Amino acid sequence: MVLKHLKNNLWTVTLLTLSAATYGQSEQLQSFPLTSVRLLEGPFQKAQQTDMKYILELDADRLLAPYLKEAGITPLKDNYGNWENTGLDGHIGGHYLSALSEMYAATGNQQIKERLDYVLDWLEKCQLKNGDGYIGGVPGSKAMWADIAKGKIDAGGFSLNGKWVPWYNVHKVYAGLVDAYALTGNEKAKKMLIQLSDWCLKLVANLSDDQIQLMLKSEHGGMNEVFADVAAITGDKKYLVLAEKFSHKTILNPLLKDEDKLNGIHANTQIPKVIGFMRVAEVGGNAKWADAANFFWKTVVENRTISIGGNSVREHFNPSNDFSSMLESREGPETCNSYNMLKLSKHLFLAHPESKYMDYYERTTYNHILSSQHPEGGFVYFTPIRPRHYRVYSESQESFWCCVGSGLENHGKYGEMIYAHDANNLYVNLFIPSTLEWKEKGLELTQNTRFPFEEQSAFTLDLKKAQKFAFKFRHPSWITNGEMKIKVNGKEVAIEKDANSYVTINRKWKSGDVISVVLPMHSTAEQLPDKSAWVSFVHGPIVLAAVTGDTDLVGLRADGSRMGHIASGPIYPIEEAPMLVSNSTDLAQSLKEIKNKPF
Repeated sequence: MVLKHLKNNLWTVTLLTLSAATYGQSEQLQSFPLTSVRLLEGPFQKAQQTDMKYILELDADRLLAPYLKEAGITPLKDNYGNWENTGLDGHIGGHYLSALSEMYAATGNQQIKERLDYVLDWLEKCQLKNGDGYIGGVPGSKAMWADIAKGKIDAGGFSLNGKWVPWYNVHKVYAGLVDAYALTGNEKAKKMLIQLSDWCLKLVANLSDDQIQLMLKSEHGGMNEVFADVAAITGDKKYLVLAEKFSHKTILNPLLKDEDKLNGIHANTQIPKVIGFMRVAEVGGNAKWADAANFFWKTVVENRTISIGGNSVREHFNPSNDFSSMLESREGPETCNSYNMLKLSKHLFLAHPESKYMDYYERTTYNHILSSQHPEGGFVYFTPIRPRHYRVYSESQESFWCCVGSGLENHGKYGEMIYAHDANNLYVNLFIPSTLEWKEKGLELTQNTRFPFEEQSAFTLDLKKAQKFAFKFRHPSWITNGEMKIKVNGKEVAIEKDANSYVTINRKWKSGDVISVVLPMHSTAEQLPDKSAWVSFVHGPIVLAAVTGDTDLVGLRADGSRMGHIASGPIYPIEEAPMLVSNSTDLAQSLKEIKNKPF
């Protein structure tokens, strides 16, 4: 990974291609850094600002307390409660590093930057006091890690040597340091990251591959991904070897054979591993691992994902031919799953720019991720699809579940995939009001839209000099062939959808040019993947919902109890759910649009 310093003291990231394999592209596609994209007024900017307020409400000293304790430093304040003092101590602190880095890159807010620097300063003190490169808040971890180094390993799905998923916990610190360096250019974070990686190298130096694989039975987040990141950052292959060692073969091997062995296993334990398989493939040029990651995405999205983009019931993959358990449960798709599926979609799209990845990305971003934050703040763990049930929202001083950690991140990085580029093409993937600065082209682009409340978007160019390059607009799967229209400076241009479902306009552009895109939406009825008689109605990419009552919403705002993230109020009889009887196979014909009220 190479960082280039920009004049405005922000940083951009260019990924080194360490192999000849670019998986089908002649020129590697890149996302723009968050520093290059700014959200404009709309639902996503509002969600971003709501998230920032929540981030700043959190007390950094309380989040840091687990790390200081483990380093033998007297904490400035006590731990938070909930999952932060019952064994997963410190996991939110790692997510916090990522959230601060993303939010600073996306907004340039100086208060966020100061908070990021403060957290990094204290974590550096912890690392120095530990003396061996370690940074972590896992309670009593030093003795546990010593046993691991000696080969004393007792691993279960959610435990390792009697501790609650310690590798999962520490992974959040690694990921936070990667983000602090990659997104903000913080050299201290890079140094700390490498030292923490060297600690792990030494820890497992005497373990056999079989012992490491035994250890990986315990949920461990995306440890393979972060070590592949460190390999790219340093150019040192020893970290790529470590990433390969931390790749769980029990999950990888069936995927290499295009086999779906996912029924009944914990969903969000697996998705980060697969992101890691893809990241190892990117850095090391392993096309077979990239194919395995793509097969996983395909089988999860096509066979295990519901209309909002989410998957799993009670955190586990249900049988792909039977979604009855999801319909009946209070615990529907988990937000962390979609957070990670979006990360995987991003990697796959940049390797193969097919619109199917961005169709999924769009659907999930609007319907699961955006909706997983309360308009006034607070994050959702489970989104039940049981008719008339509800969701629970976190409280900033009480709730510290995994989906709070990923939730802190979700709403700060909406800008990362609106656009992408290679040397000569600008991809427009999402229709979200925003500005883009493409420094290499001297282009400032403004996208003005009220989508999905209107079926159009307009792009205004500000160029330092006229030049020729191509715009590639995604042709969404929800637009009927022939209905998408594009005008340049008021004149309609002929368009043709390519094999990847993108529409290309290649010409010489000048400052002041305006591109208008018409995006007609239609309503459809979408069945569950098991093709049972349950449907959701979708308008364009937006899943529709009906307003129901607000009684019996017990625990709508979570308390600090261990299971406070579950909507424990009364459930309504499932047989009382609305029923449609029709002679038509197109149930969407039953919907009537209310004029001037699309949603």
